[in-house]
Order: sequence, then structure tokens, then C-alpha cells
Amino acid sequence: MSCKRIAILGSTGSIGTSTLNVVRTHRDKFEVSILVARKNITKLIEQIQEFNPKHVYIHSEENAKILKNNFPTLDIYYGENGMEQISRLTDYDIGVSALVGIAGLKPTYHMIQAGKIIALANKEVLVTGGDLIIEAAKKYHATLLTVDSEHSAIMQCLNGETNNPIDKILLTASGGPFFKKEITESITPEQALNHPTWSMGAKITIDSATMMNKGFEVIEAMYLFGVPKEKIEVVVHAQSLIHSMVQFYDGSIMANIAPKSMELPIAYALDYPNRLPNNVEKLDIFNLPTFTFEKADFQKFKCLQLAYEYAGKLSHQIILNAADEIAVQAFLEKKIKFTEIPEILEKTLNFYKSFELTTIDEILRLDKKARETAEKFIK
Repeated sequence: MSCKRIAILGSTGSIGTSTLNVVRTHRDKFEVSILVARKNITKLIEQIQEFNPKHVYIHSEENAKILKNNFPTLDIYYGENGMEQISRLTDYDIGVSALVGIAGLKPTYHMIQAGKIIALANKEVLVTGGDLIIEAAKKYHATLLTVDSEHSAIMQCLNGETNNPIDKILLTASGGPFFKKEITESITPEQALNHPTWSMGAKITIDSATMMNKGFEVIEAMYLFGVPKEKIEVVVHAQSLIHSMVQFYDGSIMANIAPKSMELPIAYALDYPNRLPNNVEKLDIFNLPTFTFEKADFQKFKCLQLAYEYAGKLSHQIILNAADEIAVQAFLEKKIKFTEIPEILEKTLNFYKSFELTTIDEILRLDKKARETAEKFIK
């Protein structure tokens, strides 16, 4: 049996490195064909040396020259045109979409056009692409899977339940660092980056602190599982061991309980629907903590409220995502206060009327305009 060839968009980030951990454990099943990174050339060189891909992307021409000097026979791409070219390659079986933000939209769309299996770690693809992505997947016979721990949990709960209607998706959230604390203007980036459960990149960690990340996950779940936002309820589960639940029409609730490791949902997507052995420490059912469940506070976490309000309105989902990327970066650079993040989002959203979009290029143009608008609201 031949190995499945993997393309990883975002290979040096947390999802990319976890994906390569899975590949490393199962070299008889997977081989790496494509690695795409933005600027971490040191880690990318290490990955090239270990996994021997055929094609590699790095953003800057200067770093591309360094790679060419180190690996003269390697197929190397860089810059905007390079991203266009490498994302249109087809010599792989599964594409892992783990680029940060809307930067992952067009490359993932190209993988969909190639009719590939896509393990989606970039929730912004569906937040900003919406039905365009879902319809394209149908048209080109691509398969959309997910490696988000929560959406993977839902996917696992629904496996084999095709004929059983969903009553409600119970989307779990850790609550982030401030669920039990007062949110004040004095919150620093260092405090917001101190996530109680997961080790993630800076952008997604701040989004977790504002619960914007959970709002994006609500939108993503709408498209992935074909349910309206009214059937998705956010449940704050601080222990982060139940990764999400599905309630069916007969009242049964099916839950996915697993260790806090991204390698599990990644491996499940890479060899779907099979489960692969791993080196992750298993849960001891007799030593689990008491599980608690609480409702999310929409007044305290305004970003989550905004996500629910605009879910299903594609133009405003794009604006919400664009404004959030600008506001989070401004907070990390200490240009604005933590409490100003939702204010900037709301001002940017209110600046636009809802309208229809029909192409990826239209989405990217609106994203650019929305970013420019959000920048104007940063003092």
C-alpha cells in the first residue's frame, strides 16, 4: 500500500509541526510532498532535511535564495506568484490548510479546485468563504475535513449518524484566561496570551481571550455541518476534555472526550475515518476532574455576540474577520486597549451594508477595504 502524500500549508506553525509529528510516527502511511511556510526559515530547513519534500514555499525572495543554496535540486517558490503556483500543484493526496487568517483562503480554494481531501485548520476559510467554499467542494468533488479539536469532535460524533437529525451542537469553549476575571482596560498582551489550556499562536490566543475564536467556530460549524446558528450553543467547559457534543432529536447527547493534544484530530483527518495509534498519554477515567458546564456571557464577551449577530451574512463575516485581524495586531503592538478590540469590530461592521459576493477575488477586495476601514478606527 502506497503512502498518502501530504501538502502542509503553514508547516512551521503549531498545526503544521503537530501534523509532522503524526507523519513522523507513521512514516509507513504518510510522506510529505509540499511544505509552505512564511518566514521561519530555520524551522523550515529542519523540516526539509527530515521529511524531504518535493516542493517548498517561503515568502521572501531572500530566504528562497538561502533555500536554493542549501537545497539546489529542490523545487522552491516565493512571493505572491509563488503562492499561486505552489497551491495549484496536484501531486499530493491530502492538503492541510493551516495558514493563519484570510491568507489561507485562495490557496485552499485552489486545493478544492483540484478535488483534493482537505484537512482544514484555518477556520477563516469558511468564515470568509462561506457557501462559495461549500459549493466549490461539491462542484469539484473535494472532501472537507477538519482538524479543529471542537469541529473534529463534532465530526466524530456524527460519524454513522447520517439519518439522525441534529437537535443542537454543543460547541465547547475553555473560556480563555478571563472567563472568571473582570475584563478591564489594564489587561496586557502578556496576560491575554496566557491561555489556561492550549499552546497556540498569538492571534488565535488573543481571539480565545476575547472569545472571538469561538464566534468564528460557530460560523465554521454552520457551514461544515449544515446547521443554522440557532442550533449551535457555546458551552464553557474549563477542563477542556470534552471537545464538543451533539444532541440528537431523541434527546441523546454524544460527546467526544480526549486528551488535550492536537495530534489526535490531525491524525483522524489524515487517515479518516480510521484511528491511528499515537504516543499521546491516554486519559485515566478514574482520575478525571469533575466536569463543569457554564453558559457564555454575551455581554462580557461582545466579540462572541457580534459573531452570532452576523453569522450567515457573508459580507459581514469577511468584515468581522478583517477588522479582528487588524484590532488584534494593534493590541499586540500595544496601540489599543484590550477593551477596544470589540469596539473597533463593531464600528467597522456598522460602516458597511450587507451585500452579495460571488467570487474569491471579490472577497479579497472587501477584506482589503475592511482592513483599511478598521485601521482608521485605531487611535
